[in-house]
Amino acid sequence: MGRTYIVEETVGQYLSNISLQGKAFVSGLLIGQCSSQKDYVLLATRTPPKEEQNENLKHPKAKLDNLDEEWATEHANQVSRMLPGGLLVLGVFIITTLELANDFQNALRRLIFAMEKSMNRKRLWNFKEDEVSERVILHICSSTKKISCRTYDVHDPKSSARPADWKYQSGLSTSWLSLECTIHIDIHIPLSSTSVNYTLEKNTKNGLIRWAKQIENGVYSINGQVKDEDSDLLEGQKKSLRGNTQATSHSFNVQVLTQLLLNSDHRSTATVQICSGSVNLKGSVKCRAYIHNNKPKVKDAVQAVKRDILNTVADRCEILFEDLLLNEIPEKKDSEKEFYILPYRVFVPVPGSSVKLCDYKFGDESPEEIKDHFIEMLDHVIQIEDLEIAEEINTAYMSSSMNNEASLENKDDKQLEQPIKTTIVLKIRQNIGVIAAFAVAVLAAGISFHYFSD
Repeated sequence: MGRTYIVEETVGQYLSNISLQGKAFVSGLLIGQCSSQKDYVLLATRTPPKEEQNENLKHPKAKLDNLDEEWATEHANQVSRMLPGGLLVLGVFIITTLELANDFQNALRRLIFAMEKSMNRKRLWNFKEDEVSERVILHICSSTKKISCRTYDVHDPKSSARPADWKYQSGLSTSWLSLECTIHIDIHIPLSSTSVNYTLEKNTKNGLIRWAKQIENGVYSINGQVKDEDSDLLEGQKKSLRGNTQATSHSFNVQVLTQLLLNSDHRSTATVQICSGSVNLKGSVKCRAYIHNNKPKVKDAVQAVKRDILNTVADRCEILFEDLLLNEIPEKKDSEKEFYILPYRVFVPVPGSSVKLCDYKFGDESPEEIKDHFIEMLDHVIQIEDLEIAEEINTAYMSSSMNNEASLENKDDKQLEQPIKTTIVLKIRQNIGVIAAFAVAVLAAGISFHYFSD
């Protein structure tokens, strides 16, 4: 038996209002949440056309196999940044005037695999083996209104299509639960004599991968209580006359405790490393996740929070690097320290839902730019007065230590020949030092915790 997709009615209205306007097809993304029993679809958004596609609207003979995989995948990457914890790109939809030919079905299959691979590459976390790995392709024939819904297991390259049920429901997410926390980050990333030749982006990503393990292994308290992961999130909540569990509040406060010392059962060895500089990430970031109210488990809520923490820090860094590249900000030749403000987070409500989407904003960006970004990426008009500023400006920043004395020491022939493949190149010059990592396992008498959140 295939999966069941419970779909917000407004999604059906959105899809029915899409006009082909002479084009061979219109495609887009389906956004929602997976659960063990069924999946929930909250939003659909069409992929914005390229400029050259707009110019060719008078030539509808553009073949269905002209689906731009790279463009659609980049759209999925951009949209995934705007999703809080618990929400994912669940698949794609396509609207055509004709039935799908087999070759185009294969193109769509390749597309959802490419999307998943691209989004996974940017994440600091991995899906677990027992998680839902099926992604959906929804086809709508505009002339017959016939709907075809199929899924593929994106963790199995040889998987074949499986039929799925597509059912509409009104008010699907009006009472979904939100989980909120504030994380105080203080991430120190030492740069070895080898990594000094890498880009600032790559060094930062490597450091965040190590930090992510702390977040993954942390202890999470919800409303001041550490609960068994298999227990119901709403356990102990009041029940209505119908017997359904009702949350006394739709919002939960989450605190994160991370281990500072290794357990005495773990062995550790001291290492000495030549240090050529460092990258530091400091500040406070707001995190938010949403989960369905159909008997949610504590482990699902905690997982959604964890992933939002990891996503929002990684996304801010990536957006910063893209901004440096876009604005062609030169390397500071006469400074020993680079200092960059990370973008801060804003939330926007989804009409008729308790769920809010997000975006990131630099201090010099106007609310109108955020509004335009929502229209472009999510095909969704927002009201500027509805913008919720989650954080103060300049609450989180990145700095990198440099030493201009040795700026030419690492520019050997091999380095100069190396192709530049990442988004921004900022050479970290040498500042030779030694970092010694202590053998904490021998000294640890127990486990101490450090509060990352208020």
